[in-house]
Amino acid sequence: MEPSPLDAESVCHLTTTGRVSGRPHEIEIWFTALGDSLYLISGEGADPDWVQNLRADPAATVTVGEATIPVMGRVPVHPGEERTVAVDRLHDKYGSQVTGTREDWHRTAFIVALDVHPHTR
Repeated sequence: MEPSPLDAESVCHLTTTGRVSGRPHEIEIWFTALGDSLYLISGEGADPDWVQNLRADPAATVTVGEATIPVMGRVPVHPGEERTVAVDRLHDKYGSQVTGTREDWHRTAFIVALDVHPHTR
């Protein structure tokens, strides 16, 4: 997976559809961009509203810098090469700002993928 120029930004804004309200729900969150996907780490596992909203309706938008991109969420990213690379990139980008070793993150991180919607490619 190739790094994306979007990865130069420190945060993104994810807008999901509320699973109960049906209204837009926006959060600011850390991310890494690789290839045609963005990867997010949920510090609270599957519990946050944004994760549950993506499970209920994976269609969302993400704003990085000036770009707003339609995406489809995948919750969670399962163990394998994709997850390993995403965790490494997220830890490289943000590890100095939090506790937890790279090994801790590999063992426990809850990773969500946002795949660029195919109609935007």
